[in-house]
Amino acid sequence: MSNTPNQGDLFTQETIHNTQQQPKLVRKDGITDAGLKHFSDYYQEPNISKEDLFYYIYGLLHSEEYKTKYADNLSKELPRIPRVKQLADFWAFSQAGRNLAHWHLDYESVAMYAVGFNISLDSLKPDDFYVTQMKFAKGKNGEKYDKTSVIYNSKITITNIPLQAYDYIVNGKSAIEWVMERQAVSTHKDSGIINDANDWANETMNNPRYPLELLLRVITVSLETLKIVNALPKLEV
Repeated sequence: MSNTPNQGDLFTQETIHNTQQQPKLVRKDGITDAGLKHFSDYYQEPNISKEDLFYYIYGLLHSEEYKTKYADNLSKELPRIPRVKQLADFWAFSQAGRNLAHWHLDYESVAMYAVGFNISLDSLKPDDFYVTQMKFAKGKNGEKYDKTSVIYNSKITITNIPLQAYDYIVNGKSAIEWVMERQAVSTHKDSGIINDANDWANETMNNPRYPLELLLRVITVSLETLKIVNALPKLEV
């Protein structure tokens, strides 16, 4: 048997890491130096950072004008990121991206939107917040649904939801409706595995109200997102 160390063994490398020292995590930028130079040279602005450019892209991707102008590209390939003509607009998109990131990353801690309820929540017990499947209230005047009102469960009905909040769309569906769909009890058709949002609320979040509170926070996120998107600069490239 040879005593020569194994030079390319995956497991040997793992042993070295485990017995000597753990490998350090290395943070890598998603934006290349060349990508940053492409923008900083164009604007003759050396103070643009990779973080600024990242948020510029995030803001730009929320522009309705951008999504319309580059619809064909977005459906077939990686997004094309143009340079807007004016440096002031670059900074406006970048700041908008930062603001959007705040709402989208911190959605679990933002203020809950002040909706109405059919009952005082303080009068309810923890078990009263159990949710099976949220649904819209029955519509009036011939409409199928009343989206200003969501039946949370047999005891709780949410009212006074602003219809504008449904205009924030994520992957073809409003963010509110994504929450309504996911914060539920469902059974996977093939495996029979039960996915119960109440388990997550109670065991992980230690808060039986979590599904309800998440819905109210996402209403806030939706409205704030729309404010930012509607204030984006005109897309001039």
